[in-house]
Amino acid sequence: MMNAWFMTCFAAFLLPASYGAPISKAWCYHMPSCSDVAWPIIAEKNCNGTQQSPIDIITTNVQANANLTSFIFTGYDDDTTLTEIKNTGTTIKVTLDHEKMHVEGGDLPGLFASMQFHLHWGNGSFMPGSEHTVDGKQYPMEFVNYDTCEPESWKTLTSYLSDIANAGDKACITQYMSMDDLLSGVDRTKYYRYLGSLTTPNCKEGVIWTIFKDPIKVSWDLIDLFSTSVYIKATDSPLMVDTFRGVQPVNGRIVMSQVAGTRATGPVSQTASDWDVLDLSSDCQTTEPYTEFDLETAYW
Repeated sequence: MMNAWFMTCFAAFLLPASYGAPISKAWCYHMPSCSDVAWPIIAEKNCNGTQQSPIDIITTNVQANANLTSFIFTGYDDDTTLTEIKNTGTTIKVTLDHEKMHVEGGDLPGLFASMQFHLHWGNGSFMPGSEHTVDGKQYPMEFVNYDTCEPESWKTLTSYLSDIANAGDKACITQYMSMDDLLSGVDRTKYYRYLGSLTTPNCKEGVIWTIFKDPIKVSWDLIDLFSTSVYIKATDSPLMVDTFRGVQPVNGRIVMSQVAGTRATGPVSQTASDWDVLDLSSDCQTTEPYTEFDLETAYW
């Protein structure tokens, strides 16, 4: 079985609860009238802002920031915290047991509970699907691992896709796996940091993105399952593919890291066709009534 390398990225941000408020017009990825090119019209208040995400990270422009310390992930080793998987019609979302999972450190302003993660992908293992890019490179998936074989947890997670083919379908996760299992091999002490926005409408800004540099090994056949198993509505509707927003102008924003001018690691001998990207995102919130923290995990 051939393997594809991915890079993981976590995007963390502190937001008012209203950031998650629904918009009045429907948005999508698959039709020009409601895809990301139309979002500045659909959600004009924010989607045409000057600090939008995702962006292309130019590693030679990255600046050092000594405050970007290690994170503390509480409950990420608990294999009972992934509770439900759902087809939302625009992504695959996994609900987490937020009472058991917390994130702190990394120059973040407090302790936050992890709520959920969702995924972004392209169209099969040979078509890019990452939202962020690094030095102009887009990958079909965003997760990385140095083991000689892929984590069993990804086989377990993708086994549920056949149960949630239609929009609105959901399934209880009864098999044991943890977030640490899904992030196996990723060095979560090395990452990029910049200020951006949500990558879907309403596109509100004020998002603190944290993008890990290290890459997870997932086989192409598992990546292909995302673009061949789930639909935007029912099985007579289009398959859910290319679920990502194009890169946005940087507009002078600064990308920081622990060391200036460094890029993600990985097997430099790989050709472009060996890479794929999946974007995993997880919501987190504090105990404060008007504050939400979103921790997004991407793979490229």
